[in-house]
Amino acid sequence: MRPSRERRRCFVIVDCAIYREGHRSEGPRDFSDALDEARAAGGFVWIGLHEPSADEFDLVAQEFGLHPLAVEDALKAHQRPKLEVYDDSLFVVLKPVVYEPRSDTVSSGEVMIFLGDSFAVTVRHGEGTPLKAVRQRLEREPDLLGEGPTSVLYAVADAVVDHYLEVATELQNDLEELETEVFLPDSGGSRHTASRIYDFKRQILEFRRATGPLALPMSRLAGVGTYGAPVPFVRDGARPFFRDVHDHLTRVNESVEGLDRLVSDILSAHLAQISVRQNDDMRK
Repeated sequence: MRPSRERRRCFVIVDCAIYREGHRSEGPRDFSDALDEARAAGGFVWIGLHEPSADEFDLVAQEFGLHPLAVEDALKAHQRPKLEVYDDSLFVVLKPVVYEPRSDTVSSGEVMIFLGDSFAVTVRHGEGTPLKAVRQRLEREPDLLGEGPTSVLYAVADAVVDHYLEVATELQNDLEELETEVFLPDSGGSRHTASRIYDFKRQILEFRRATGPLALPMSRLAGVGTYGAPVPFVRDGARPFFRDVHDHLTRVNESVEGLDRLVSDILSAHLAQISVRQNDDMRK
């Protein structure tokens, strides 16, 4: 038996609230009234959705006037991190990552953020990085939340990039273990070592797909380098906060590059050890 439309909509819309002067008030039962109510009160509405269907998201897109190209990207997912400016909204794609210690693997999800004059709409794909904790943490900082929809973009980006740092640390620990295995005296690693090295390199590639392309959007939001022009729908006073996120992301990307170089060196050393052992066997 298929769930009713109303029950399904409640599942898709994870949370909907109106924020006035940095404080939360529950949104109306019909989210179509939320934007008008938020504008009338001088606040903004934040709607969070999880993997909506095309029909379900169409209701939100029409109400908030979201651009059809951005809506298409939000529904299809599998997007690179990016920032796009439309007439009535800003569209940002982030790729949160999840590290699974049992299998030493990295997987990524997606978070799309639509930002307008009085609204923020977040669309999440995948199970990683739920935004409930981000919303709760932001609600405990009314001064920051009082900055309007910009605060939502900052809080989500900050949470995603901070988790990148944790994943980079986990990968560094894994690589040190792999390096120890390869350079054990008279060992050179087991016969499965080369496969483990290749698998590790794939995890780094998955991680880099999330962190690398995000550098340009964060530079624009932070206004660093040649990207000094203000970004529509983002308050100028938020730039120092985005510069902090940009600095953390730079550290992550430098760490990822270092990991990639090191794992390539480890693979070369492992193959050289195998070649030496094979030559010794031939001489014997």
